[in-house]
Amino acid sequence: MNHQWVLKSRPHDEVSDACFEWRQAPVPAPGPGEALVRVVWLSIEPTQRTWLNPRATYIPPVELGEVMRGVGVGQVIASRSERLAVGDWVTGMTGWQEYALAGDAGLFGFNKVPDGIDPKAMLNLYGASGLTAWIGMTDVARAAPGETVLVSGAAGSVGSIAGQVARLRGCRVIGIAGGPQKADWVTRVARFDACIDYKSEDVRARLQTLAPKGVDVFFDNVGGPVLEAAMDHLAVRARVVLCGAISSGYKDHDYGATPRNYMQLAFKRARMEGFIFLDHVPRFPEAFRELSTWSARGELVQTETLAEGLEQAPSALRGLFEGRNLGKQLIRVSTPV
Repeated sequence: MNHQWVLKSRPHDEVSDACFEWRQAPVPAPGPGEALVRVVWLSIEPTQRTWLNPRATYIPPVELGEVMRGVGVGQVIASRSERLAVGDWVTGMTGWQEYALAGDAGLFGFNKVPDGIDPKAMLNLYGASGLTAWIGMTDVARAAPGETVLVSGAAGSVGSIAGQVARLRGCRVIGIAGGPQKADWVTRVARFDACIDYKSEDVRARLQTLAPKGVDVFFDNVGGPVLEAAMDHLAVRARVVLCGAISSGYKDHDYGATPRNYMQLAFKRARMEGFIFLDHVPRFPEAFRELSTWSARGELVQTETLAEGLEQAPSALRGLFEGRNLGKQLIRVSTPV
């Protein structure tokens, strides 16, 4: 049987298990040109919460009665495809289920995991997290050597990589994270220059101490009061990169309030810009090359929080908004063949 999580109702507040239905369906048989994939790892990401709302964001919402959308990696166990052979590792939009059919390749299809790459890294460093971090810091922020860069959500999958990209570009990097364990990891392992623990420290006071001349780049994953604090500490011609607003909970009709101090953008002749990594496909090859080079040299690190079993998916998604994860949140759905 193919166990699945299906969207049963749309959450009005935080995600609960009651929003999903645990179903058993027959394992699908591949048709001509298709392959059957046994899902091994599943990626859990904050953006999945936006897909539960009735209104479209950058892609349409998940429909009621539909298998919950999600990216995973797995192994081909049966194939009628000339492109995919039994035993191949592939990555694609598997959904929250144990088995998926792989058809076409491409951006929203299933693609082989390159030789020599840890398959689950396709959900982190070489997936949406790494690409978002690299594109946001490289093409949107245009972080330059000697600049001061501030990253919120610095212990998350995107923020941790974005800050390291800035460090490797010769920037001085300050992170913001929640709790002493995360703050320690950000400085000791990811090698940020400093990290503010927003749970125990005054963010504004610490910014004044750490960046008295202001920050040149603010890569924001959080929104809310943290965004406002950063905007009060911008340097002249700073760039504010809008990547996420997880503090809003991504509830329908509530993706965060307008910063009350948005006129700081005018006073500091600064720029605020949002982006979606999917709009930058031509840049993917260069991003892969640079990220893989840094990783191979040990100059860029990644970490994961692992949950065991597909049953944990709703709880793991909820945990992202409760700050339970360090780095990328993954679900181990099955063991490799």
